[in-house]
Amino acid sequence: MKFPLWILGALILLINSSVSAAKLTYADYADLPEKSMVVISPSGTKMAYRQIIDGRDILVVRDIKHSSIIRLLSVEEVNPDNMYFIDDNRLILVASKNSRLFGFRGRHDISVAYSFNLDNGKIHQVMTAGHGIYRGQTSLGRIVGISSDHKHAYMPAWQSESTYSLLKVNLTKRRKPKVHKKGTSDTVDYFVGNNGKLLARERYNNDTNIHTLEAWQDDSWVSIFKDEAEVQRVSFVGVTPDREKLVMIRQDATHGRWAYYTIALKDGVISKPLFSREDKDVENVLTDINRVVYGVRYSGFKPSYEFFDTKLNARIRGINAALPNSALTIYDYTPDWSSIVLHSDGDGNSGQFIRYHKSKLDLLAHARPKITSEQVNRVQEISYKARDGLAIPTLLTVPNNTPLVNLPAIVMPHGGPEAYDKISFDWLAQYFSGQGYLVIQPQFRGSKGFGNDHLLKGRGEWGRKMQDDLTDAVNFLAEEGKVDAKRVCIVGVSYGGYAALAGAAFTPDVYKCVVSINGVSDIPRMLKDDRRRYGRNHWVVSYWGRVISNGKLEKNHLKRISPINAIDNINAPVLLIHGEHDLIVPFNQSDNMFDEMEDAGKQVTFVELEDGNHHLSNAENRAKALEAIDKFVKQHL
Repeated sequence: MKFPLWILGALILLINSSVSAAKLTYADYADLPEKSMVVISPSGTKMAYRQIIDGRDILVVRDIKHSSIIRLLSVEEVNPDNMYFIDDNRLILVASKNSRLFGFRGRHDISVAYSFNLDNGKIHQVMTAGHGIYRGQTSLGRIVGISSDHKHAYMPAWQSESTYSLLKVNLTKRRKPKVHKKGTSDTVDYFVGNNGKLLARERYNNDTNIHTLEAWQDDSWVSIFKDEAEVQRVSFVGVTPDREKLVMIRQDATHGRWAYYTIALKDGVISKPLFSREDKDVENVLTDINRVVYGVRYSGFKPSYEFFDTKLNARIRGINAALPNSALTIYDYTPDWSSIVLHSDGDGNSGQFIRYHKSKLDLLAHARPKITSEQVNRVQEISYKARDGLAIPTLLTVPNNTPLVNLPAIVMPHGGPEAYDKISFDWLAQYFSGQGYLVIQPQFRGSKGFGNDHLLKGRGEWGRKMQDDLTDAVNFLAEEGKVDAKRVCIVGVSYGGYAALAGAAFTPDVYKCVVSINGVSDIPRMLKDDRRRYGRNHWVVSYWGRVISNGKLEKNHLKRISPINAIDNINAPVLLIHGEHDLIVPFNQSDNMFDEMEDAGKQVTFVELEDGNHHLSNAENRAKALEAIDKFVKQHL
């Protein structure tokens, strides 16, 4: 039985924030968080979050002081990925959906923004393809500025196939957008000041590889930055509070780390690095709804922050000191930073939203109330030396109440590959550890977040040294007596899925079983599909060429490092899982691998996820995938 929204409101208020510990099943780990996307209004008096209750996907808006519900909205059709307040009475919801575009081939991930009025409970899509803009575009959810009266948003969009313009869009009702400034075919971003005043636009030409920044001066565009690169080396991410400079992130020449700079709109003068550390990269910046930058977040297993405001730096240090064992991520904040919403991971919790307010911390919500602190397995950091001496930072998820001695293990390489794992409630790692397996997450060479040298050492090393780093993790932990080398399985998603298949094909004696989720099996085919999708000169194609082959390897290298061409070497049973609507790694990567393995008489199982995407964001598909993994791993390990 499903309850109507007015009854759900009463249920939400009655639900206790904690539950008694019950034995967990794979379905408990596969469930999406019960509460997510917690945000706070500018005044700090209201909060909004997404909640799954009685099978319904509900947006809840509450009065914090009185703990009363202001609005409930069913978001099952909208399915937002992100949301934020623009004032105390209006929320913006940003959502993406996979669908077809009339008149265009294939399926596409389409992002859109919705405006939700808390006064009257009405919601509308703020910009719609074909309604005053080009019908064939997929990105309709990005807002770069808000008018001072909060009634309009400034949003970039394609007017035609060759014109990417900045539009002024009504947030109070559905209206045809107005052109704020006409663009060009190679424009990629706009920056605005108070009330939509033009500041700058960013351009990148995929044919010439020219990256430029132009400032709006005396009613014309003036170039203040120019760079030629197959893949952009600089990222423009926000504006300074005085609106006289843009904020950019690029590598610091001194130590190769990503650092924060400013570039003056008047003359293009670039500052010295303002936030630059030898041990951490600047990962992103923290901004307001008009992209004014407050500070930065640094890379690391646990997030760390630095701000322009020294008092804010002290406040964050105090919060970290109060919760020393937690990995704290800043989720939202009021404009004056008097209230801050943080997400807490680690320290034996399955995800909590915490509010800092008036020098105090209080709990706003449990993300996964079914999973108690006693059921969260501990995560610890280690480092080991690869065979060439390179230090590999690593996370271990260790089963509770179990000695770290001779354990069966799951090697779980991350995706990207230029990404990295963090201390968090990783639902897949926690599931495996809950079954008694030690989960090993090596930050192999080519991973981000550990310096440019560590990143670049992965270039051209797919299936080679990047794979050796995984093998060396198993050998190191086996020599330490922590892992039973005869009982090791490898499980990965995306690039991690490639690494799992490469482990089966190129190191067949290391792994007893293999799980590839949305993984790459045939690199030449993947690059061919990307060239067809983006065009031969697109930066995405250049990026993959640089990361995978480094532009210097022999002609048949890509075929040799493709697991689909080494099926004869595979001894271990393989489970393939793939979403049929995956637009990052095409479905044919697993489909073709399955056919080839089946023809070769290998042990292979294929689970197709209907309507599944690359990120397993659908709860039913995640449960289906984990049920198959649960059965497969227990059978073979």
